[in-house]
Amino acid sequence: MLNRRTLLGAGVLSGVAACTADSPKPRPAATAFDPADWASVRAQFALDPAAAHFAAFVLAPAPAPVRQAIATHRDALDADPEYTPPGGEFPDTTVREAAARYLGAEPGGIALTDSTTMGLGLLYSGLGLRPGQDVLTTEHDFLATHEGLRLMAARTGAKIRKVELYEDPARASADRMVSAIKEGLGPRTRVVAITWVHSSTGVRVPVRAVADMLAEVNRGRDEHDRVLLCVDGVHGFGAMADGVADLGCDFLASGTHKWLFGPRGTGIVWGRDWEPVAPIVPSFSAAAFNAWQLGGEPTASTADLVTPGGYKAFEHRWAMPQAFAFMMGIGKDRVQQRTQELATRLKAGLAGISHVTLATPQAPELSAGLVCCAITGMQPLQAVERLRAKKVLTSVTPYSHSLLRFGTSIVTTPEQVDLAIKAVEELV
Repeated sequence: MLNRRTLLGAGVLSGVAACTADSPKPRPAATAFDPADWASVRAQFALDPAAAHFAAFVLAPAPAPVRQAIATHRDALDADPEYTPPGGEFPDTTVREAAARYLGAEPGGIALTDSTTMGLGLLYSGLGLRPGQDVLTTEHDFLATHEGLRLMAARTGAKIRKVELYEDPARASADRMVSAIKEGLGPRTRVVAITWVHSSTGVRVPVRAVADMLAEVNRGRDEHDRVLLCVDGVHGFGAMADGVADLGCDFLASGTHKWLFGPRGTGIVWGRDWEPVAPIVPSFSAAAFNAWQLGGEPTASTADLVTPGGYKAFEHRWAMPQAFAFMMGIGKDRVQQRTQELATRLKAGLAGISHVTLATPQAPELSAGLVCCAITGMQPLQAVERLRAKKVLTSVTPYSHSLLRFGTSIVTTPEQVDLAIKAVEELV
C-alpha cells in the first residue's frame, strides 16, 4: 500500500494534509524586518558583515524568513518523517501558487525543479521536434543551454545553429540583437533558445522585443511549426521586475537560489502551454499516480507531469513561498531599481579606471545586476583573489574567455560599491 510520504507531491493527500504532526514553532527573527529600509533588508542575511558581497548571487544566502521556514520543516521532518506542512493544501500547490503570484502566472503553468540546469534539461529533452525542424540559439549562452541542446540534437537529429548577438558586449544594442535572431531563423526553426541576462558579459537581452518579432514570424505558421521562445532566466529572475506577461516568452527556466535568494536546490520552469513537452522523469503528480493505478497513462502533458517525482530536500522546496513573499514584500520594482542603481554606480566608477575594460553595457535597459570587466595585465582569478584579500568578494565568468564579475544586489550598499571601485583601482 502506498504510504503518505510517497505521495507528498502527488496531490493524493486531500483531507489528510491537515492531520499532520504538529510543527515546531517558527524561530523568531534576530532583527525586526522593515522592507522599506535597505539596512533592515541586509540585516535579514547572515552574511559576514566585514565583507562586500558581490558574489552573493552565485549560490545565494537565504534571508531570515527563508532560513526559519527551512528549519521549521527540517525539524518537523526529523520529529515525524510523515510530516507535511499544515494548512490543508498540498505542499507543492502552495509553492506553485507563490511562484505564480511572483511571476503573474497561473500555478498550473509552473513545474518545480532543483535548478535552472535541471529545468532546461527537462525542457530540451522533452520538446518533440518533427523531422526537418531545427533550433536556433546564440554564441553567448551558458553550458546548460548549449549542452541541453546538444543532447537534444543527439536524440532527435535536429540541427542546432548559433548566432552572434554582438562582437563587443559593451556596445551591444537591442535592435542588433533582435535582428541577429531574426536573420538566423529558418523556415523550419521550431525553438529559439536564449538567455535573459548573459552570465559571461552582463548583457541583458531584450526578450520582449524578441518575442514580439517571433509573434510576427509565427502569424504565417501552422501551430506545430510555430517558433517557441525558451529562456534561461536565472540572472534576471529575482533581480528584474518583469513577469512572464512582460517577457512574452513560451518557457522560462530559473533557479530560485540565485537573485531571488531562495532555498538552495530549488527552481521553476514556467510554460505557456506544456503540450509540446513530454515528461522525462516519472512524476509523483495525481495524474501520474491515478493513471498508473488504473493501468493507463496520462492523456496530456502538464507542468505537474514534467515536475520530477522522487524524494527531495522537502524542507527547502517547502520554504520557497517565503522567498517569493520576502521579495514581494520589498517590492519587485524597488528590487530592480536598487539592483540597477548600484550596478550603474559601479560601472561608472570602473569606467574611469585606466586598467579596466568594461564588458557590460552602461545602459540600464541592456544590463541588470551583473557587471563584468577585464583588468589589464591580470587574470580574472588573480583579481578575485586580490580583491578577496581586501574583503571584496567577486567571481569569475566560467567561460573560455573569462572576465572578472561583480553582482550588485539587495545585499550590497552604495558604500560597498565605492569600496569595490577603490579596491579595483589599487589592483595595478
